[in-house]
Amino acid sequence: MALTAMIIDDEPLARQELQYLLERAGGVEILAQATNGIEAVDLIRQHQPDVVFLDVQMPGLDGFAVLKKLLDRRIPLPQVVFATAFNQYAVRAFEVNAVDYLLKPFDQKRVLQTIEKAEARLTAPAESASDAKLDALLRLMEEQSHGGKSHSGKVVVRTQNRLLLTDQKDICFASIEEGTITVVTPKVEGNSNCRTLEELMDQLDPATFWRAHRSYLVNIQHIREVVPWFKSSYQLRMDDPNKTEIPVSRAQTKRLRELFNL
Repeated sequence: MALTAMIIDDEPLARQELQYLLERAGGVEILAQATNGIEAVDLIRQHQPDVVFLDVQMPGLDGFAVLKKLLDRRIPLPQVVFATAFNQYAVRAFEVNAVDYLLKPFDQKRVLQTIEKAEARLTAPAESASDAKLDALLRLMEEQSHGGKSHSGKVVVRTQNRLLLTDQKDICFASIEEGTITVVTPKVEGNSNCRTLEELMDQLDPATFWRAHRSYLVNIQHIREVVPWFKSSYQLRMDDPNKTEIPVSRAQTKRLRELFNL
């Protein structure tokens, strides 16, 4: 049987992208989509999906408030997959509490892994996230939102058989290609020991670093110019020596406009 799912996100492009990736993966039936938290609570009660792809930041009820409403109303909780563009929401905590997450912009391989996790939990209900675990997660998220996550301020960059401790503020951007992460500063270009950009992002200040594209992580303080591109898209011209131009994904265009009041 197909995995039944709902997508909850206030951004149309994000909903469209995730729907496309889920349909491409196969084995998933999308029962409904919601554009806000209030609508989400009613639709979850009505459809009782196996899994909900839930945006963290939404006007009105955000993703965590939706879960609290479900708990308060004693509505059976589906498997929850958080969707977020920002790592300050302690994505590590999602994994620890058996609740998965997807970082925007979405990645096909990561979506497939998430579907596999959801299917595995459904076939082993004893290991599913209980209300107690979810309550613990919500408390942890609240602590994170008030206290924030500590960061060392230094990132290891490997170049010419040397391991350099690089200040976060000096990093212009990082990119990933064929599993290798390249870190670029005004003076140094090297590789990170991290396996994914998500892992690297966990070491960085989320107020400064932004996942503009699935292959690029940028320091907003090192953006030199925002370049309008075709079909209402944008590129970022960085202040590194090569003046690298980085594409902004469709799903991140809204965030770009918010950052710079475009």
